[in-house]
Amino acid sequence: MCFTLGASIAEIVSAFPTCGGLYSASALLVPRRHRARVGYVVGWLNILGQIAGVSSTEFGLASMIWAAVQVAKPDYVVTNGKTVGLFTGLLMIHGMLNSLNTRYLARFTSGMVFINLGTTAIIIIVLLATTPRSEMHPAGYVFGSAGVVNQTGGWPTGLAFLMGLLSVQWTVSDYDATAHISEEVRRAAFAAPVAIFVAVIGTGILGWLLNIVLILCSGSLESLQAVSGLAGSGFLQIMVNRMGIPGALFLWAFVCLTAFFVCQTALQAASRTVFAFSRDHGLPDNDYLSHNSSYTQTPLRAIWFSTLISIIPGLLDLASPIAAQAIFALTAMALDLSYIIPIFLRRVYRNHPEVKFKPGPFYLGDGLLGWVFNINCILWTLFVFVIFSMPTVLPVTKTNMNYASVITVGVIVIAGFWYMISAHRHYEGPVSNLPKAGETTSNKEKLSREDAQEV
Repeated sequence: MCFTLGASIAEIVSAFPTCGGLYSASALLVPRRHRARVGYVVGWLNILGQIAGVSSTEFGLASMIWAAVQVAKPDYVVTNGKTVGLFTGLLMIHGMLNSLNTRYLARFTSGMVFINLGTTAIIIIVLLATTPRSEMHPAGYVFGSAGVVNQTGGWPTGLAFLMGLLSVQWTVSDYDATAHISEEVRRAAFAAPVAIFVAVIGTGILGWLLNIVLILCSGSLESLQAVSGLAGSGFLQIMVNRMGIPGALFLWAFVCLTAFFVCQTALQAASRTVFAFSRDHGLPDNDYLSHNSSYTQTPLRAIWFSTLISIIPGLLDLASPIAAQAIFALTAMALDLSYIIPIFLRRVYRNHPEVKFKPGPFYLGDGLLGWVFNINCILWTLFVFVIFSMPTVLPVTKTNMNYASVITVGVIVIAGFWYMISAHRHYEGPVSNLPKAGETTSNKEKLSREDAQEV
């Protein structure tokens, strides 16, 4: 499912390599009269998902670090306030790192893929080597229903299983992150879709194998719940049970380092989306966030706006740990919805005279393969949107309510209201990131699909 969505996104990113990503593409895949409205809705959905993605990833990293502290010091008490405090501090660090010139960031993150893949491979090997065969779960437990534990308080087991897919859908998200720095790299129409494929296929397959090994070597559920402080970090507890504390903490440091790099790229993508939307007059900021620093050649205002605004979702943890999980669901829901809209529009208006889709180097084609990929990812996204909108625990109370759907719909309603009363006067759609003949790169000419092809 994730592969079909990634391939469909790569096709559009290859045709429209701009820092606005699929937001910019969506407005160029519809007739002129619909471009502003479509671009506005997709833009707000994408920004919502990007900000929630930064917040949830950073929050996850903070929880991972505190889990390691509790392994090293079992008597140490981690409170919600400490988690939010560390989460905020990490966001500030990533804000400062993202303020650097892009070429320095590239050097800083160039080894991330090797650390990620290498750490995953080592963990798989070590877990298999340290787990006695007699203690490994049978295939029926790993791949069948024997390993499914329903802790929802009343939902059917099948639905509980589908709710568990949130971790996968959240992890494999932000497909178009590379597109958001397309204006800062060479051969973006080729490099961006390649990066998407490497991420989806490479990390997807290795991550699938890791999950199989984790379940295979997990031991009894009781052993994973023995340490109350680590009840939310079964991954680390499995490593501790099999490798011992020193070995587990050593490898866990590299897992945290990988998450640190992910937060770095997530904030980079979010800030570029904010920059593009502000440049297009889609935000009520009078173009303030569309400023690009002449010193660092990065959008510093958008970076720090994204950094500070990402703190807000993490504050939900002070109200309820269950409520905080809404930011994870919110990421997958908002981002994936912003992805399937341009995919859907690409097919609906494929023969419209005002929409001239010019494929990039990566193209699925208009044959059966392209249609199957597009339809599959659209239906799957709509399906999981409904699943992830549901409360995960029964009975539903104000502390365990899933607020992801409320926030998503609320943002869209507020954005739509703002568009009707004000934004429609100044927002006309994406701005060109390329100069026409005789113009400088500072000109802000509205980009129609015909203009893009002429350039």
